[in-house]
Amino acid sequence: MTTGAVVAAGPLDAYRASAARRTAIIVAALALVVVTFTADMVTGPAMLTIRQVASAIFAPVAGASDATTHVIIWTLRLPMATMALLVGAALGSAGAEVQTILDNPIADPYTLGLSASAGFGAATAILFGQLLPMDPAYSATGAAFCCSLLAALVILAVSRRQPSIETMVLTGIALLFLAQALLSLLEYLASPEALQTIVFWLFGSLTRATWAKAGMVTVALAVILPALARDAWRLTALRLGEERARSLGVNVAALRIRVFTAIALLTAVAVSFVGTIGFVGLVAPHVARMLVGEDQRYFLPMSAICGALFLSAASVLSKLVLPGALFPIGIVTSLIGVPCFFALILRTRRGYW
Repeated sequence: MTTGAVVAAGPLDAYRASAARRTAIIVAALALVVVTFTADMVTGPAMLTIRQVASAIFAPVAGASDATTHVIIWTLRLPMATMALLVGAALGSAGAEVQTILDNPIADPYTLGLSASAGFGAATAILFGQLLPMDPAYSATGAAFCCSLLAALVILAVSRRQPSIETMVLTGIALLFLAQALLSLLEYLASPEALQTIVFWLFGSLTRATWAKAGMVTVALAVILPALARDAWRLTALRLGEERARSLGVNVAALRIRVFTAIALLTAVAVSFVGTIGFVGLVAPHVARMLVGEDQRYFLPMSAICGALFLSAASVLSKLVLPGALFPIGIVTSLIGVPCFFALILRTRRGYW
């Protein structure tokens, strides 16, 4: 009796130790997010101290200098730093689930054409904004959102006729090249002023962040992440292979469509507000996978945290590249992401995936 209890307790103790280790890693990652968020609030042309930032956030305005600091923090830095965390979490989560449902280590919302379609929509609004029935301040955002969702609907429509991973991937790649070709055409037709605006939007930037936009991304995360979490065990089973997932009672086709729809909405909301930001959805899930494994109960939140950490750190670096200026964050993420991508290729060849 005693021996049997010891044998039974072995796997249970191992599971509890593994769960505790994963939880500790997530908590440590959250602490790093707090560090990068604080650094993002402190860095910038105004060169504020941590004490000044804390005073502007928690203390009432006492004088003219405090009023200036208050405006800098609440109007500029806090919305941008918050948006970096939210968009990073959205792209990290989307990339994690794209890689899961497509069983592809280099899949992310960009390779499926969702981000490129958003760029085409924004460029169209910038070039023909006066013809669109919406507020000019939100015309590029609205058009980017609609075109990204349209691309997702095309992928879903084609995959319904031929339901397979290969169909979704190839359709996404085709839409990626189509959006890039149409975008090049618009850039060719644009005036110098419009072209400059289009190129700046495509670089990706947090300078357009406002509390209203941050609130919209927050709502999207609050709705979509719990929906993805409800499918956690099904997605974990899918990583064992489609046949095993079906044997466990998972409707793979319905799961793939449901998760892809959630991913498309999350990506469309994130990209439409900040522009095209690459590599976050590719790198963050792989870092999360190396740290906590494939169990979606840990993998999904860790991917969101890694995405937030990645983009928040990139936001800090974008302020340090050119002192006194804001370097486009999309360029920073690409410069960081390319070495990580090469490392991913080498790791994949050694059988990582």
